[in-house]
Amino acid sequence: MKTVLLRLTGFAVLPLLSLITPLLLLPVIASVVGAEGISSVISGQAIGTFAATTLLWGWNVDGPVAIARAADTHERGAIYLRSVRTRLLLMLLVMPLAGIVAAAVAVPDFRYEAVAMSWAVALAGLSPAWFCIGVGQPRLLALYDTVPRFIATAAAAPVLLLTHELWHYTALLALATVLALVVFHRRYSAGGQWLPIDLRESLGQLKGQAKTAGISLAGNAYASTPAPIATATTAPQASGSLATADTLYRFGLFTVVALGNAFQSWTIERDAVNPARRHLTAIWAHAGLGILGGIVLTVVGPFASSLLFAGKMQASTELCAYYGLAFVFLSASTPFIRNLLIPAGRQSQVLRWTLISAVVGVAAMIWAGASGNAPGIALGMALSEAVLFVALLIPGLKLLHKERASDHAFE
Repeated sequence: MKTVLLRLTGFAVLPLLSLITPLLLLPVIASVVGAEGISSVISGQAIGTFAATTLLWGWNVDGPVAIARAADTHERGAIYLRSVRTRLLLMLLVMPLAGIVAAAVAVPDFRYEAVAMSWAVALAGLSPAWFCIGVGQPRLLALYDTVPRFIATAAAAPVLLLTHELWHYTALLALATVLALVVFHRRYSAGGQWLPIDLRESLGQLKGQAKTAGISLAGNAYASTPAPIATATTAPQASGSLATADTLYRFGLFTVVALGNAFQSWTIERDAVNPARRHLTAIWAHAGLGILGGIVLTVVGPFASSLLFAGKMQASTELCAYYGLAFVFLSASTPFIRNLLIPAGRQSQVLRWTLISAVVGVAAMIWAGASGNAPGIALGMALSEAVLFVALLIPGLKLLHKERASDHAFE
């Protein structure tokens, strides 16, 4: 318990730092781009998030498990190098596409800002954060992920106020990400080959992770599309209101990620004592976080959005309620997927239901957008998360029952 509390503290405080910094910068960004540009910039951010998920290609799911179960530092270094080679190869396709999509959905006057934001955010797909989670060391997450982005964001605030040019922020964020990556590479894979020279090997690795990557991509498809769909199909006022609620929701997801990071390696590490009890702890913790987060987002969301966006745009209570509902289901499903189903080799099952939930949710969002119904778009995302949670609850509980039976067998 002491170990998990230390990990929880580290993995909670660091994402909290990542959460607070962009929040403080939002009023500055809103003052730079104005009410008309908010939805375009946030759409660029959402597209960049999807691009980052594509670059990760399942390493954020499979990677921590592989690192936690690796025998020594040499094996961990080899795993990391394979991840770098595949992600650099994917960059050749992903980055141009992200820029094209961001430019297509943005308001014409803010296309360059949307593209720059999408590229800066997409580079997060190269982060070694999943490696740090696998070894269960929050300190590494701070050094090579959280602190560099914190410094870049903090430095960007005065620059934005002086220049009123958003590209300064995106450039600083991209530079911090790349520098942290280079330093990490020299420390944990020095002398290793990180360029994808052997295309056959890298393509084989991509093929081998296709199912896990599909899970991440399908899940992120419905999570990243509300703001772009609203920007492309609804009036600027409606899309801006949804974009502010969407931003609050994404910041709230940092807490789910923090909790998941703290529990994942603890629940699946080698020679774990009472693994079923550990899984139950993670499940109840995530359920409690989901309910609390959903309530806070619904009640505080409208006021917080007005404050964070300098009064230029505000989310409605209805929008915040639908995003809060999505938060509840997403948080509740996280420990079943990350700690039970994926480590048990159930990638195909998770992928199948993630694809189904994505199709249902995105179809609902497009239908609502075509009707000019921004709250309906948010409800579509909540529907996706609900479908996924309900579908994976039973197989997840079956695996938990097996863990409990195994615990009793060894008592």
